[in-house]
Amino acid sequence: MALFTAACVQLRSGKTLSDNAEAAESLIRSAAQDGARYIQTPEMSNVLVRTRDELLERISVAGSDPFLKMAIRLASELKVYLHLGSLAVLAGGGKVANRAFLIGPDGSVMATYDKIHMFDVDLPNGESWRESATYEPGTRSVIAGLPFARIGMAVCYDVRFPAIFRTQARQGAQVLTAPAAFTRQTGEAHWHVLQRARAIENGAYVVSAAQGGLHEDGRETYGHSLIVDPWGQVIAELDGDAPGHVLAEIDTENAVKARGRIPAIANERDFACHVAEGLEELHA
Repeated sequence: MALFTAACVQLRSGKTLSDNAEAAESLIRSAAQDGARYIQTPEMSNVLVRTRDELLERISVAGSDPFLKMAIRLASELKVYLHLGSLAVLAGGGKVANRAFLIGPDGSVMATYDKIHMFDVDLPNGESWRESATYEPGTRSVIAGLPFARIGMAVCYDVRFPAIFRTQARQGAQVLTAPAAFTRQTGEAHWHVLQRARAIENGAYVVSAAQGGLHEDGRETYGHSLIVDPWGQVIAELDGDAPGHVLAEIDTENAVKARGRIPAIANERDFACHVAEGLEELHA
């Protein structure tokens, strides 16, 4: 059993990396002062812009990113585990990664994860997004082993692909994550139910910091950063889209209990999928 306090930091990132880092630092400090040992920021914490050209004008390789430099300094100063939901960084060969970073209290980068699933959609309200035109998708799922929990790393649109979270739960993750920049439209429709579903089906906590509000580039994100317990109950929520932070106590024993009550992972069976067409032979 391990007890710790987790925090979601909700941001409204704009076009200027230094401004975004300054705003995030203030909220991260507040979360640490309130007792958080693990602090998570949203997807695209460092910058939100509309076009690839705008993005390439602003971002750099990870080692030169001012947001990451701030986070490394702050994690070391505050002695916290700081999970950057994701940053846009150059990945070599003209490629861009949507990359999460988990930084330890000694300032070391413990784990990184590149978002696997690209948000390529046309929404009913006319919004159209093509992340694959800018970002190189990742190819591996990542679990970060912290002293008090195994943390599964994912980003935003990944939350619609349950296999990632099931695989992480099978590998012992008690805490799953999906830091996001959900659009307002999709957030109002699906944010809460997706977070709760991933928690329920895996008997795990889900911690997801979010971007919120009307951004400098004109997009609008949903906010409502959430922490859900392994029984599917929302135990902390930043109600609305304003920047801020929210905290909850995590007890990893609750994941053990939930998986004992409904052992869905243990009860899984391999199966084939058969498409029945026409008459089927009756079997005794």
